[in-house]
Amino acid sequence: MKMILQSLRAYLILTLVTGVIYPLFITGIAQLCFQHRANGSRMVENGKLVGSDLLAQKFESPRYFWPRPSAADFATVPSGASNKGPTSADLKKAIDDRRIRFGADAPVDLLTSSGSGLDPEISPEAARSQISRVAEARGISAQKLSKLIERGTELPQFGLLGEPRVNVLRLNLALDVAR
Repeated sequence: MKMILQSLRAYLILTLVTGVIYPLFITGIAQLCFQHRANGSRMVENGKLVGSDLLAQKFESPRYFWPRPSAADFATVPSGASNKGPTSADLKKAIDDRRIRFGADAPVDLLTSSGSGLDPEISPEAARSQISRVAEARGISAQKLSKLIERGTELPQFGLLGEPRVNVLRLNLALDVAR
């Protein structure tokens, strides 16, 4: 009986420490040090939630820059890749369809879906390849759009981790303000 009580006491203490105290402590640190990220990196415009800068959103209007294709149609719960290999006829058809939509020399990130299906960023090349469509739909000069892309381009972290990238939601919000 003594062993059962000791085990039960250890179970309760560990549950309290690892299930309550530690998570509250880490949440508190996150709220103090990284509040924007800890709350989902929500983007708010005019008091209205418009999205998160961590998740891609479906933009289909020619007036906006489009993100990478999503195998999960931008749904967050069943997000993921298509798991189609390089010999897949379905993958080849999807890429061929996207090549028709984006043009013969479209950047690879507009032709292939991301691993998560929710990548919020595209390459600066992918953004620039969409300038003529957006400029025509909005009646904005290509030069003005190029400057928006240049301002919205994030460089590799610490100058060496990753590739230059453009957050599509932030770019489209800047586009709405620029008019």
